[in-house]
This record gives sequence, C-alpha cells and structure tokens, in this order.
Amino acid sequence: MTRTALVTGASRGIGLATARRLLDAGMRVAMVARTESTLRDVAASFGDRAIPLTCDVGNPASVEAMALRAVGELGDAPDVVVNNAGLFRLAPIHETSTADFSEAIEVNLVAPFRVVRAFLPRMRARRSGHLVNVGSIADRVTFPENGAYAASKFGLRALHQVLRSELSGSGVRATLVSPGPVDTALWDEIDPDNRPGFSPRASMLRPDAVAAAVLYAVTQPPEVNVDELRLSRT
Repeated sequence: MTRTALVTGASRGIGLATARRLLDAGMRVAMVARTESTLRDVAASFGDRAIPLTCDVGNPASVEAMALRAVGELGDAPDVVVNNAGLFRLAPIHETSTADFSEAIEVNLVAPFRVVRAFLPRMRARRSGHLVNVGSIADRVTFPENGAYAASKFGLRALHQVLRSELSGSGVRATLVSPGPVDTALWDEIDPDNRPGFSPRASMLRPDAVAAAVLYAVTQPPEVNVDELRLSRT
C-alpha cells in the first residue's frame, strides 16, 4: 500500500526538497504552501502523486480547510506530516514590534500545533502516523537579534517533547529535525555573506541534507522512533 505524506512550506527550500525526497521514495505527497500559482507549477512537475494544497498556515480556517481536503485526497490522515513552513526575521528585541513577534510565534509555533491537532486524532485512532517538526539550531542555542525566532523554535522543541511523552505506546511517532543554518531563500534579505558573525551561505547545509534526514526518520521500522536529529555542516 502506498504511503502518504503532507509537507508544509513545500513550494521552496527545505519543504520542496523534502517533498521531492518523499516522492522519490514512492509516497503520495500533499504539498502545502501559500502561493497557489507557484505551488501548482511545482507540484505539476512531479506528476500525479504530488497534490497541491493551497493554505496559509497562519490562518486557522485555512488550516482546517486544508486538512479536510488532504483527508479527502489521501483517503485518511497522511502517514507522515512534516511541519516545515516557517518565518525568519532578525532584529534586536528592542526593535522588534509586537506584531512581528506575534507573527513569528503564530507561524513557527501555533501553526505546527494546528496542523498536528488537525491530523493527530485520526492517527491515534488507527494507531499509526509520524509527525515531523523542522526545528533549528535556534531551538536550543540563542543568538543576538533572534528573540522572536528563538522563542518560537524553543517553543516548538517543547511542543515536540510533550508530543513524545503523550504518544508513547500509541503507535504514532514524532521526530524533531534541528538543522544548523540552511542555504534557502530565507537568507536573501539578510545577506549573511556580508554580515560579521554569520555563516557564509557556501558553508551552510543544503535543503536536501535536511530532506534526507526527514526521509531517514520516517523510513525506520515501525517500532523505532527517531526522537531528534541535530544536523550541522561538516
């Protein structure tokens, strides 16, 4: 039976690389992203096993509608859910607006919670499923100008740890994948190559390295849970 997956933030970067890896492994993949035209073009390049689902993960109603469509398209909750969509901005705390701080928490923490909550009851009922949250080195190490992002990612790590505790013995697995800096479009406006103290983009991880870690975690035997993977550039 063909396994199924759902990946958020799937139109570019880590999400796109992850969707590609899961498709190459033979899964049907619901690709979730906000920009419909881009998402449809990308999904179309993979053929019929890629299903584009437009969704703004920061909007509760949009997540609810997406989850209903995903269950309809896939026949049940996905076997694998990858929470990857994220927001990354840098600013000192005293220059971070309340709106920007709230948006980081909404997209990086509340949205993954909503996605988990949308599918977990079905996973529990059938006693199988795998929830993968894409964290960051910033979920355990603090850096200047990282107040909003670190708060959201530390929170995501805590959410994962609670999930692992609650899911013990349920048949549902949970993995946190925490990479160091990854060379994606999130860095375009920041220009780390010309900012002291930042890793140059050439020395960052590539999105496919994170995707490979996700694939490793979700293809272990059912009795094995990969609790956490921390990735760094050699």
